[in-house]
Amino acid sequence: MEQKHDNILWAGFTISSAVLAIDPIRWLVTSWSDPSYQSNGGVYGVLIVAIIAISLCSSAPNGPDTRGYGFVLFLLAAAVRLVGQMAAINIVSAFSLAIDVLALATFLRLNQRRLAVSPLWLSIFFLFCLPLAPILQRVAGFPLQMISADVACVMLSPIFSDLVCEAVRLRVNGIDVLVDLPCSGATGLLLMVSLWSALNVMFRPVVGHAVVAGIAIILLTIVGNGVRIALLAGGLALGIDTMEPSLHSGIGLISLGTAALPVVMFYRPRAAPLRLSFIPRIVVPRRLHIPVAVMVVALSIGVICAPRTALDVSSEVAAIHLPSQLLGHQGQNVALTPAEEYYFTSYGGTSQKAQFGPMGINIVRTTSPLRHLHSPEACLLGMGYSVRFLGTSFDPIPTSIYEATSPDGQVWHVAVSFVSNDGTQTAGVGEAIWNWLNGSSRVWQSVQRITPKHMAESDRRAFEDAALTALDL
Repeated sequence: MEQKHDNILWAGFTISSAVLAIDPIRWLVTSWSDPSYQSNGGVYGVLIVAIIAISLCSSAPNGPDTRGYGFVLFLLAAAVRLVGQMAAINIVSAFSLAIDVLALATFLRLNQRRLAVSPLWLSIFFLFCLPLAPILQRVAGFPLQMISADVACVMLSPIFSDLVCEAVRLRVNGIDVLVDLPCSGATGLLLMVSLWSALNVMFRPVVGHAVVAGIAIILLTIVGNGVRIALLAGGLALGIDTMEPSLHSGIGLISLGTAALPVVMFYRPRAAPLRLSFIPRIVVPRRLHIPVAVMVVALSIGVICAPRTALDVSSEVAAIHLPSQLLGHQGQNVALTPAEEYYFTSYGGTSQKAQFGPMGINIVRTTSPLRHLHSPEACLLGMGYSVRFLGTSFDPIPTSIYEATSPDGQVWHVAVSFVSNDGTQTAGVGEAIWNWLNGSSRVWQSVQRITPKHMAESDRRAFEDAALTALDL
């Protein structure tokens, strides 16, 4: 009878955890296959499964039973899942899966096997299964751009006497170089931090020592990205086309490899046995196994049924008056797609699209840019386009330029600028969001101009000038 009660308790925990995990897992797996997320999370997922399998096959556990932590970890995962559910933020809900990984690794006693791994660091390593790169670029991309530009300026100033540094813009030997969002180093930083967490999974260091090492690795990576920017800008100043794709990629890989090499070679923290003393150990009395099993199942159902109320809904904003015609072409309003209609209906803001012959204008306006604003890559990649970033222009306003190829082979020139209600203009969504976060600009809009790639440059410039003038930009 006691064994039966044990089985009922753990069946209750298993069913409840599965109920809480279904939607986050579905969203997470979708993010791996949806190009708009630009995620390599599936690779990390395969690595985690392999690590668990290898550790399980190495030997039987040799140590105390750790199942008493399961109840507390379940409650913690349920709380995180509830926050994500009620705030309508999928990635917060997906964070609960990391706690599930910690609970599973603890239950399987992976740290007590011959090939021991740390359950705590394995759960942290799992976080890289999430689409973190776009989030890091949007939230911290602009500060990373500024730091990389400062490092590059320090390195280049002894070599080029005419160097001018203005925020993320460098001018050297008459060449204008912008440290744009793709050059912020966010992707390289995530790779280095994931390497650090993977090493911690295997070496199982004391948390304090690992954190100090992590800070050092982050600083090393940021400096390495500044070196990369200096090499790119210095090469352009000396007449070397460092923006040529193969050379540009080669410099990036060498810089990242140079930063990673000492970490791989010399990071050997002293192993410390994992102690979950910071988590209360709760042993459920046998007479309560059935009631507790029923309670946790009911709790999980209550969590997934909780109302979704997004916290970052945009306030009501006035729609922009689009021009009725441009360059002799009558404007035709273009209906939003069902996905766009749902997105802006649920989370506020406004979106407008108009076509002027072969040319188009898309405008998004919001008081919640972290929710609504993004680079053209996000939606175009999701629609099946291939997208290539071409660079940044400052005339007549700061503008990021992309080349987008549709699934049927049509090639488009896409220009986007971000403008606030107080007149701040920027080419990067990261700077727009950073200004919004520090409270300097509240209402933001993205202004996207789309023209055929084959259009004559003079005609494209005329359309750009006409569109921006009509929009009072």
